[in-house]
Amino acid sequence: MIRFLKERVPSGRRPSGWFLGPLEASVMGILWAGGECSVREVVDQLDRPLAYTTVMTTLDRLYKKGFLDRRKAERAFLYSARLPQRDWEREMAGDLVRGFLAGPAAAREGLLSFLIDAVGQRDEELLEELEKKIRMKRKELSRRSQS
Repeated sequence: MIRFLKERVPSGRRPSGWFLGPLEASVMGILWAGGECSVREVVDQLDRPLAYTTVMTTLDRLYKKGFLDRRKAERAFLYSARLPQRDWEREMAGDLVRGFLAGPAAAREGLLSFLIDAVGQRDEELLEELEKKIRMKRKELSRRSQS
């Protein structure tokens, strides 16, 4: 996973934390949906009225945190998401799971129990898919240990 980030985000420009505040999440949603935007375009698409300078500061902070790329176009910056939304969600979920798995046994067991219960309540087919992935991972690990 670290290699994935190194390949996708140039050194020194990785997001400093995967979690976003409410305004940051709204801004990122606009950029993920619409691609490259100016501050004015983001202001116009927000679901609540905010000062131009507030949105400009938020975009600048997201850029400094490594979430955004920006380029100068005439007198303004155009911002775009550094990672696709799906990749960000995957990394955020991965960080959360890795944190639980690095903790005490009770936390690991709780996470696994909750995951299985949640998947089982939501979708029986997804639970079967989870079982298939577990079997495939076991085979892969078995092959690695035999090599």
